Amino acid sequence: MKINQVEELTGITKKNIRFYEEQKLISPQRNPANGYREYSMEDVKQLSRIKLLRKLGIPIESIRKMESGEMKLDDCMIKRVHELKETVQSARMMQTVCQEMLDQTAGFDKIDTELYLAEIDKLEKGGTQFMNIEQHDKRPSIFAPVFFAGITILAAAAFILLLFYLNSVEPAPFGVIGFFVIAGVAVCVGVIIACRERIKEIKGGELDEARNY
Repeated sequence: MKINQVEELTGITKKNIRFYEEQKLISPQRNPANGYREYSMEDVKQLSRIKLLRKLGIPIESIRKMESGEMKLDDCMIKRVHELKETVQSARMMQTVCQEMLDQTAGFDKIDTELYLAEIDKLEKGGTQFMNIEQHDKRPSIFAPVFFAGITILAAAAFILLLFYLNSVEPAPFGVIGFFVIAGVAVCVGVIIACRERIKEIKGGELDEARNY
């Protein structure tokens, strides 16, 4: 079956299906006539297993080890249960601190930051995991795609202008000039489209792709 059918059966995006193939978690056969991937029901079952385990927060590497026999499912689940218990415990500690602030703080400008940060520091030394603000606050910026898109467009525009200048000094065949002008315009249009799509992704939130795990 084709990838569109697999996507419909499993609910996994084509992008993630291809990613799992890159990670060697599935190995669809190739149609010798046209080279297209031909997915089997076993591939669908494997993708469903992967989807279940990913929903539970199991890393790709652990799935690979279980598939190869290096790790048993029981060992993986015991490890994950332990991780989740630690997460729950940390969440309870954060809840406790939040409740204390709710009960004892009159307003934003009245927060006793030294008191609560000292309490959090003590809890972290005891194993409680609070939010990593450097990671949590790290969000993709639209500056980079806009900046590089602008540089690329300016470079393409400068190239086209230089081309016209050189042509005025020493005329070249119309076909050659036309080819390079069209190529430059195509680059600009492609960069604008890519930049626009990237900005949409950033503003709408990054997709929950398998690469993020």
